[in-house]
Amino acid sequence: MRAVQFSEYGPPTVMRIATVEEPHAAPGQLRIAVRASGLTTGEVRVRSGALRELVPVSLPYRTGFDAAGVVDEIGAGAEGVRIGDEVFGMTASATRGANADFAVLVAWAPRPTAWTWEEAGGAAGSAETATRVLDRLAVGAGQTVLVQGAAGATGSVLVQFALARGATVIGTASEHNHQFLHSLGVVPTTYGPGLIERVRALAPHGVDAVIDCAGGALPDLVTIAGDAGRVVTIADLNAAVYGVHLSHGAPTDDSGETVVPHADPLALHGLTTAVTLAEKGLLRVPVAAAFPLDQVAKAHALSEGPHAPGRIILTNNA
Repeated sequence: MRAVQFSEYGPPTVMRIATVEEPHAAPGQLRIAVRASGLTTGEVRVRSGALRELVPVSLPYRTGFDAAGVVDEIGAGAEGVRIGDEVFGMTASATRGANADFAVLVAWAPRPTAWTWEEAGGAAGSAETATRVLDRLAVGAGQTVLVQGAAGATGSVLVQFALARGATVIGTASEHNHQFLHSLGVVPTTYGPGLIERVRALAPHGVDAVIDCAGGALPDLVTIAGDAGRVVTIADLNAAVYGVHLSHGAPTDDSGETVVPHADPLALHGLTTAVTLAEKGLLRVPVAAAFPLDQVAKAHALSEGPHAPGRIILTNNA
């Protein structure tokens, strides 16, 4: 089958389509014929070499953590799913490889009827992240939340999860994305110098939680929150310097050992919550652009520059 990978760090042109052995579903897993899969900002940074000291990887590195497609193989013990079902979900962190013709999922849910394949292909990781972060900060009804980077692939989904919990959401984004945030129900503001004063004007009684989806502004975000314990980042690797929790895509247990998503109730809860919200018309998955799998280098190039709000998606022929 075809799979996306890179064998050296560098610009988008190092991305390649390789021919590899098909994966197969182990117990508790299922395999899909992929229709669409997500491109992640983290993997773009890994590919560029920007994170080689902090996040070393073995090369060649196969990309993709979330995908949507048609079930064509079911592992022993995987229940509630049949061959031919349309699902979206996540791969195990150790195996990745969702940007491919076939992918093995360890956490999944039915594809909502309201979603296109492109929307479903980029939804799972953002839904899991939103649930994980909002639960950690105990975000609920009546609270005010600040989301830094609210128009991005993860931020745009996370704000909708927070709104569905009854929170008021203030989101930072470039000015040209403010109307987009308005359409989601978010109170927009710009990022950068003066953020502390702008947020205080919008929330004179303070904010209850701050979520950083962009990186680079933790000192201001801690000041806004008033307590580093009320700030979580998914993007800033210097979090510990400021006493902030860095929440990463591979959940850990109390010992700090990485666990695969299907072993973590939050992953499954995030996916099922996404389905419920989507079917009620309360969750959109913004798609910035979609490229055929063999144009992955173009997708990576777009990801490094200005683009429409939302996720960049890779698609497979039906």
